[in-house]
Amino acid sequence: MSPVLPATEGIDPAFEDYDTWPVASQLTALWQSQLAAAAIVSSALPALSRAVEAALPRLKAGGRLIYAGAGSSGRLAAQDGAELEPTYNWPPERMQVLIAGGPTALLNAVENAEDDEVAAREAIDALAITPNDVLAGIAASGRTPYTVACVRAAREAGALTLGISNAPDTPLLLCAEHPILIETGAEPISGSTRMKAGTTQKIVLNLLSTALMTGLGRVYRARMVDMRSRNEKLRQRAVRMVVSLAGCDEETARIALEQADGHVKLAVIVAYGVSAPDALAALSRADGNLRTVLRELGLASVSPCT
Repeated sequence: MSPVLPATEGIDPAFEDYDTWPVASQLTALWQSQLAAAAIVSSALPALSRAVEAALPRLKAGGRLIYAGAGSSGRLAAQDGAELEPTYNWPPERMQVLIAGGPTALLNAVENAEDDEVAAREAIDALAITPNDVLAGIAASGRTPYTVACVRAAREAGALTLGISNAPDTPLLLCAEHPILIETGAEPISGSTRMKAGTTQKIVLNLLSTALMTGLGRVYRARMVDMRSRNEKLRQRAVRMVVSLAGCDEETARIALEQADGHVKLAVIVAYGVSAPDALAALSRADGNLRTVLRELGLASVSPCT
């Protein structure tokens, strides 16, 4: 009897003669499959919303966001995680990525690493998981032993667990507290889950982390107000944000940013005439929420330059 394959390993009959098509036809068909994959994410939004709402209290209490995956899924997770510190000033120590095979696997395939459940449990043990931590396991097939073992071990340790899979009724979805299914079916190139499945995983990870950072007060009026301005492009962006949010001129914005050590959120408050120490204390009392600070200080509708 042939083994039952995950849906992501199936054959799409529409692509049976794909290798004989003209290049333009190949590209059109691949592009169309990517568009269809992106649309599929909509079905996962309710589950994703519930996961974000459950995760926020834990992260607000000091927990870590942890991603676990193997192969393409692990690399996509690492890419998303790497963006959180420069974009939202999320502390690096509170973003952990567990990838089967370790850091080497980010650029090179590590044979048999995805089957190593012992390594997964050791990685979870090394993190000293707490109930405030949030771990998301990502696997297209939903069966990757390393990823499933990470989720099981993290849940046993009390962490909130999410399972993101492209196939239904899989071990990953069954063992996670918050299963998130993005059912993409067979790939244009059979088994090449870096394609449709990878596209949906990238979208879901983007949505997940962005919603979390927004809920943690790191976004205000659709701006990345926790961004640290570390190069000229970002310094110019920071000035524009302060000008826009504080209603001040560029000179005031630049002075405020200097006093705030380039921290946009802090500089917005300073631009209203509040000292940097007082602004920092106000943000601390408000758990870093700029909207709350401006409302409490009665500054939300006041322009510092009028």
